[in-house]
Amino acid sequence: MTDPYDGARPRNPSGLFPAGAPARPTYREPHPIHGAAVVLGGGVATMWLLLFGLLGAGVRGYAWWTVLAGGLAWLVALLLVRHGDRGVATGVAIVVGGGWSIAAAVVANRWMASGDWPLW
Repeated sequence: MTDPYDGARPRNPSGLFPAGAPARPTYREPHPIHGAAVVLGGGVATMWLLLFGLLGAGVRGYAWWTVLAGGLAWLVALLLVRHGDRGVATGVAIVVGGGWSIAAAVVANRWMASGDWPLW
């Protein structure tokens, strides 16, 4: 006696695992972002913010120089998004956001400690 499922007759697929279905279209990003570019942009932005932050003599100077440097870096990031490498722009934007957060925390800490708003 032979097994009826030994290949003598073809099985109908259940539909759970589509076999022979047409391939779905694959959409690819025309300008992909690479991790090395993000790290490069982040490193450059870190140095940029550090150099400008060191120009400030106190909390007020540090905060305003950081805001200015971050604004300039974001303008460059916008240009890079439009005409350059979006990975570098992403790294710049991430680091500038972090730098502004650190500056805000420093200002808030000084404000809480002294009771006087340090930016005016």
